[in-house]
Amino acid sequence: MAWVLLLAAGVVEIIMAMALKAAQGWTRPLPGAIGVAAALLSIYLLTRALQVLPAGTAYAVWTGIGALGVTVLGIVLHGDSASLPRLGCIALIAAGIAGLRVLEG
Repeated sequence: MAWVLLLAAGVVEIIMAMALKAAQGWTRPLPGAIGVAAALLSIYLLTRALQVLPAGTAYAVWTGIGALGVTVLGIVLHGDSASLPRLGCIALIAAGIAGLRVLEG
């Protein structure tokens, strides 16, 4: 169950980042409010996962999921760079997340 909570925390972290991007420097209140609410929910879910998982593993996976999701959405929605070196680095993050999951069971 802890891994499910951690996955959910990572997905909500992606929502937070995308909402804060849409808030355009706090000039748009609704996306800003969604971003803050998502941040609080993400931290809550992470805290629940930390009751079972090691802190280093949970934090690395949480931030890694967020980084992967925000990067992919940035490429798809905002035209961010999809250069081969950048994608290679993102693949390394994905491999690290998978490795931590396998090692921690």
